[in-house]
Amino acid sequence: MNSIMNHADLISHHEHLKNHSLYKKIQTQSDLQIFMETHVFAVWDFMSLLKRLQKDITCVEIPWNPSLYPKNVVRLINEIVLGEESDKDLEGRACDHFTLYIRSMEDLKANPERLLKFSKNLDYSVCTPAEKNFVKFNLELGMKGKIHEVAAAFFFGREKLIPDMFTSILGGFTQNFDSRSEINFPNLRYYLQRHIDIDGGEHSHQAEDCLKSLCGNDEKKWDEARIAGVQSLKLRSALWDEVEAKLDRTQY
Repeated sequence: MNSIMNHADLISHHEHLKNHSLYKKIQTQSDLQIFMETHVFAVWDFMSLLKRLQKDITCVEIPWNPSLYPKNVVRLINEIVLGEESDKDLEGRACDHFTLYIRSMEDLKANPERLLKFSKNLDYSVCTPAEKNFVKFNLELGMKGKIHEVAAAFFFGREKLIPDMFTSILGGFTQNFDSRSEINFPNLRYYLQRHIDIDGGEHSHQAEDCLKSLCGNDEKKWDEARIAGVQSLKLRSALWDEVEAKLDRTQY
């Protein structure tokens, strides 16, 4: 049942990603560019998982009818969509998180063109192997997976992971960049801190409640949720391993 929240595989992969050796190797603006040009794929495909949850759990059809899911779960998903799709930027203006990340890339002269091209026609030829595996898993899950599997990938691979992962990434940035005033990235700092604050508080609890509601006491659903969660974490690890290998080649 929901004891999978403390399953050894999930905890092990979470801790590995929380402390991945990549974070300390991001030491120059060029390193940041390499990291962001891959990370933007994960920023983008996150919304496909969320939109699948919104599509199935809330009502986005015309004519509208009340959702058959518990109203607290409907509210949770709508609140997460509100935060992700229409948060506020540094100037207090409405802004989705993907656009905020693209602005962060522009600050650092990172190039989002591969992702922007991919998002228009899903041409996997622009992706690296790890990018392709990561995005393909999430898109196919979002389009064809069972709703509790989507919720598991969303919770374990995103909302539960991101606060710890981004805290480690931001800590590495603070150590490596704070003494170098010529490298300034206010939008990226804000993006990371905003996710630490929101996902570490509201969104992770909401996503967990959603998963619990969708699986209930169904052992088969919990097992499928565990498998989806573990796979999501494994593919993120492979993504970071690939970025780290790129940095190793450029640094040494």
